[in-house]
Amino acid sequence: MIRCLLLISLLIHSSESKEVPAVNKKWLTLNGQPPAVIARGGLSGVFPESSSLALNIGRDSSLREMVMLCNLQLTKDGLGLCQENITLEASTNIDMIYPDQAKTYKINGKDVKGWFSVDFTMAQLSANVTVKQSISNRPKLFDNKFPILTVDDIFRAQIQSYWLNVQNYMFYNEHKLNVASYIQKERIFRLVNYISSPEIGFLKAMKGKATNPKTKLIFVFLEKDAIEPSTSKTYGSILEDLATVKTFASGIAVPKNYIWPVNKDNYLESSTTLVLDAHKLGLEVHATGFANDLATVYNYTYDPISEYLQFINNPQFSVDGVVSDFPPTASSALACFAHFSNLNFTKAGRPLIISHNGASGVYSNSTDLAYQQALNDGADIIDCSAQMTKDGTAFCMGSADLTTDTTATTTFSARSATIPEIQPNAGIFSFDLTWSEIQTLKPQLGSPFANGDKYPRNPAYKNTGKFVTLAEFLEFAKAKAASGVLINIENAAYLASKKGLDIVGAVSVALSNASFDKQSAQIVLIQSDDTSVLSKFQNVTAYERVFSLKKDIGDAPAKSVDEIKKFANAVNVPRQSIVPVHQGLAKAATQVVAELQKANLTVYVSVMRNEFFSLAFDFLSDPTLEIATFAPFNVSGIITEYPATANRFFRNLCSDLNYNVEFALLPIQLPYLTQFLPDGTQPPVAAPSPALDVEDVVDPPLPAVAKVASSSPGPSTKPKSPSIAGLGRSLLATCLLGLIFMLY
Repeated sequence: MIRCLLLISLLIHSSESKEVPAVNKKWLTLNGQPPAVIARGGLSGVFPESSSLALNIGRDSSLREMVMLCNLQLTKDGLGLCQENITLEASTNIDMIYPDQAKTYKINGKDVKGWFSVDFTMAQLSANVTVKQSISNRPKLFDNKFPILTVDDIFRAQIQSYWLNVQNYMFYNEHKLNVASYIQKERIFRLVNYISSPEIGFLKAMKGKATNPKTKLIFVFLEKDAIEPSTSKTYGSILEDLATVKTFASGIAVPKNYIWPVNKDNYLESSTTLVLDAHKLGLEVHATGFANDLATVYNYTYDPISEYLQFINNPQFSVDGVVSDFPPTASSALACFAHFSNLNFTKAGRPLIISHNGASGVYSNSTDLAYQQALNDGADIIDCSAQMTKDGTAFCMGSADLTTDTTATTTFSARSATIPEIQPNAGIFSFDLTWSEIQTLKPQLGSPFANGDKYPRNPAYKNTGKFVTLAEFLEFAKAKAASGVLINIENAAYLASKKGLDIVGAVSVALSNASFDKQSAQIVLIQSDDTSVLSKFQNVTAYERVFSLKKDIGDAPAKSVDEIKKFANAVNVPRQSIVPVHQGLAKAATQVVAELQKANLTVYVSVMRNEFFSLAFDFLSDPTLEIATFAPFNVSGIITEYPATANRFFRNLCSDLNYNVEFALLPIQLPYLTQFLPDGTQPPVAAPSPALDVEDVVDPPLPAVAKVASSSPGPSTKPKSPSIAGLGRSLLATCLLGLIFMLY
């Protein structure tokens, strides 16, 4: 049953499938073979480590060659179980079942207090103790619902290959438990391809004695200043003498930063020579510590596949294996994005990739750098949310409130105001500052999330880039031959009635001056949440009008859809209106897309982001999996702050299920995670989002542009002809209007 319901991986053998183009991939591993995907306790990033769900779903959603890693612990009666830590309370409820049986033991010279497997028989543990997720930000709905498994249970999971890791050999010896003898005598360990330990004494004891003669012994390096108990040397000093390691092991497992060091500011430094040095000695190198839901270095822009590719697909070397809590993501990185990376493949009928304030996950939103990065990363259409200055300049910025995206708070705090028509909280608004004043500010790369301080976007780019006028944006799009532009217009009624600013006129003039109204080579999308704004553009056939839904909806009744069609050709739908999420869990998909498409409306979905905490748990903290799940809805465009992630997916062979590939990037079947809960333990069903109402669509006509007296002499608030310094036509327009623009 689980195999039928799973998400990413399956073999596709159809008589109608296309043959995969020949790929002569040369792997830079020790043996020239693909790196191994090693699952720490199965799919432990979602389910409790080494639980039945973690094992079975990890197996079925990963490459067939996936290796299951068991952190072996021994019980009082000499039987084995698989748990990460020698103390069990972090990953089980043992402290609740046996509250008075905590002990303190000295391990590697340090006192450790907790509940140890050596103090309980297997019968005590398997009958009473249940497993739970040990990391706080992971799903809790599977906690204490499944029993702790024995090693025998785990080896019956029909996984092709296993890895046994023994962390505390000397500790078990002190308790009269011989791990080496246990492994040797158990026939189930014939499936073990790797035996590892951070203790040299154990590896020497196992040399030549493994049940499987092909089993490799792997020395595990801990942090460099930690002490290896057999030799009393630091792991850092042992690293300097890899030739000695070769005498008792055939490979090493090291933390990621042994290979790609990370500096104090959380950026990658140049790689070390560790992998190359080890390969010269004939030692395999396995990298540990991969997880989608950990804050990785800023170089990866919260994209876990980028991190895997750094280790397995760089021009100098490839590690021989990656140890991951999310083996499906490791599998897709290996089988798709590394293996097929050199193919010039474009999926037929793929949606447009549309930026959201440029590549605003990488650079400050709506800056020149964000737009250039968006095109570099494969965006088809770049966007500008048009804002107005006090003196009538139209420019690009994600919001009229400048407090988040600029340094306005430090300079213009006295201009703070509360405007309920725009937002409930106070802000410093662009229409209260002149363009010259705004140019004194710096961009500020922020985060759209409340926990942005804990998980910031790239601090090195925090204040880089330049603000862009609408005219400059349009000229840039033409010069760079973007497939199209999206212009978003908000607050038009307020600007006209209260500030005397005609944003609709400013946008119209800018587009006309750049000749976008007289061409068909580039797509022009005019987007607004105000139907009265869209109606102003309905006579320009070169433009597609996009109605932007600001609130999540659960249904799109025909009557409301008919109202949209009076003003728009397309709809921008929030992603949770398509796949609702409640308490971090995806629910069954709505019919919103089908209802809109049935009415011949084009559908775009927004906003896609990489940050793992913005994703439903069902997507395994993998933004690529979310995109893969939205692809079957056949939306016409995906609006994203990270165009590179979407572009990489749609330009990869694994995204096209017509090809006979071993590993396909499949959408998850919604709802996903909750289907694996035992009967009667599903969370309460949340009420659906409201249906789209006609009143949510129709807006009153735009008011006339008011004549607002200027508080001080300055440029007219009449919309100017947008211009770009440095271009002859723009300079002429500037001179005619008597305005001076800063050079860009």
